[in-house]
Amino acid sequence: MTTFVELMLNGLSMGSVYALIALGFVVIFRATEVVNFAHASLLLAGGYFIASLHDDIGFWPAVLVGIAGAAVVGAAIEFLVMRRYRGSDHSVLAIVTIGVDILLTTELTRRLGTDVLSLGDPWGDSVLTVGSVSIAYTRIAAIVAAGLLISVFLLAFRYTSWGVAMRAAAESPETAALMGVRLGRVSLGAWAVAGGLAAVAALFLTVFPTPGLERATSLAALKAFPAAILGGLDSTTGALVGGLIVGVTESLATGYQSELTFLGRGLGDLAPYLVMTVILLIRPAGLFGTKELTRV
Repeated sequence: MTTFVELMLNGLSMGSVYALIALGFVVIFRATEVVNFAHASLLLAGGYFIASLHDDIGFWPAVLVGIAGAAVVGAAIEFLVMRRYRGSDHSVLAIVTIGVDILLTTELTRRLGTDVLSLGDPWGDSVLTVGSVSIAYTRIAAIVAAGLLISVFLLAFRYTSWGVAMRAAAESPETAALMGVRLGRVSLGAWAVAGGLAAVAALFLTVFPTPGLERATSLAALKAFPAAILGGLDSTTGALVGGLIVGVTESLATGYQSELTFLGRGLGDLAPYLVMTVILLIRPAGLFGTKELTRV
């Protein structure tokens, strides 16, 4: 029972981080209807900014600069690249984001080399023990930070003019434009928000118990992609629920791997995709996604 509780807590912690990444996918999709495959490079960029600056300016200022830097990178991708292809087919735009991801990830991994960079977080390897259950302070901080950021985002999405503009653009871009919504500004803001969320996720993906920031860190975005898909790529609530489902599934499958050897090795990495496939077979639009109706 102790093992199960610890795995659940770790799963919820990682799930909340995956939810932040999935929310970045959803924000861009709702604003532009484009699946952003460059999200992995935004994740790596945010972590790199923090890791490079924390020794010079301190951890918390480095975190703020990292979030701002990743937001600027996201906005630059939209302004310099995606805006040039506006009006193109959405599948073409998705392929463009793959090209952007390859370019940025190649440059960042060149800078990282074989090094594993520490982000200089204040929690270190401290562990909280309650009874027989232990959990790292970094995991608790991840849950709290993700909960606060997602709550702030949902409130802003619902009650601010930017949120109203984004919802209008998601419902009907043409109508929103006729009503005075500046779609370019909405898209730019969406990419910036996605970059900032990716930087926060990068922080909690690279602190204890992981060794630090490395080239493989960007692969975490691939684990968050099933979270966005199974929750519904146009649903902010779906991003949260999907992230938690993926995090808990991965944690339990990895924790009980020794008892599931008959299913093969690496079950923890495969489990999120299996869950996504099962859910999509039942609900093709995802748990909270909008069903598209077509008149025949």
